[in-house]
Amino acid sequence: MAKKHALLGASSSARWLVCTPSARLEAMFPDEQSPYAAEGTVAHDLAEAILRHKLEGKKAPKLDDYSTEMIEAVNRYVDICEEKVNEARARSSDAEAMIEARLDFSRWVPEGFGTGDMVIVADGILEVIDLKYGKGVPVSAVENTQMRLYALGAYDVNEFLYDIKTVRMTIVQPRLDSVSTDEMSLEELLDWGEDIKPIAQRAWEGEGECTPCDYCNFCKARHTCRALADTCLDTFYKNGGKLNQLLTDREVSDILAMKDLITKWIKGVYDFAYEKALSGEKQWPGYKLVEGTSRRTITDPDAAAKTLLDNGYKEEDIFKPRELEGITNLQKVLGKKGVAEYLEAYIEKPEGKPTLVPESDKRPAINTVETMMNEFEDEV
Repeated sequence: MAKKHALLGASSSARWLVCTPSARLEAMFPDEQSPYAAEGTVAHDLAEAILRHKLEGKKAPKLDDYSTEMIEAVNRYVDICEEKVNEARARSSDAEAMIEARLDFSRWVPEGFGTGDMVIVADGILEVIDLKYGKGVPVSAVENTQMRLYALGAYDVNEFLYDIKTVRMTIVQPRLDSVSTDEMSLEELLDWGEDIKPIAQRAWEGEGECTPCDYCNFCKARHTCRALADTCLDTFYKNGGKLNQLLTDREVSDILAMKDLITKWIKGVYDFAYEKALSGEKQWPGYKLVEGTSRRTITDPDAAAKTLLDNGYKEEDIFKPRELEGITNLQKVLGKKGVAEYLEAYIEKPEGKPTLVPESDKRPAINTVETMMNEFEDEV
């Protein structure tokens, strides 16, 4: 049976708290699941099985079907959970650890519920821990709305059982070696919950203006959202239309700031149109489906090689030289520790190609030729 999802889910809260109509608009589109999301689901299932074995005495999971990378990553998350459970039990003998706990936060968000990967509650402190298996970018627990909603749900079920004063929220991203924690008083959390109540109500009713934000790329309505399209296109004309024949430096900078959003938006629109055309649901004016370029492939390499060898061709003429797998694939076999132990002496990391990024990026600026020349002239 497919898992039921809340309309106003915690994982999408950063979006619907800003763009209140988005939740109802997304409900008009089918669910999307990328291979990365499916991989994350497998990692969560493994983490749950290992934790239940270690904390509840359940049967240990078989690890044969999991990659070394996933096992190592999940175990780093499990170790953190175990450590925090032990700390809680040291503070309070009746501390409770809840694995994959259903959390209801409908006191603050209409029909709001979700699943907390790990909830630890004891007198004094309530902690919610979330596993993020992805390795795209680090996700911070600081002011994280998903974690706060989970914390509200965890408080709701334990309100009369424990004397909670402090709430901790921790996000573990083992493949990025990232552990982020935010802490606030229970009073601050409940005040925040009251603040978002009217916003959540507008989101439930689908009211308000569509507001493009940093989370548009995860919205199922992004392909046909007019507000997002206007935001991407208005960048070119936000100063009141064409000012002159060439863009100003300021306008170029403004467009650079929108690069990722515009690129993903255009690709998203294309993918949406392509899928609809391929399924026969739509025939877009001015466009048609054609057969793309294809490459010839050998369907049976072993039989083809035998035929060539039987006809006098030499092995060195028809076979590629044996080639070592890349570091990413080797790490899946060896794990990070294995790569470090056996291959560290043979690995180098050359300087990356210069990349133009916003000034807010934490990486230090590199010296361009012009900058170095100016510095040389200053010294002279």
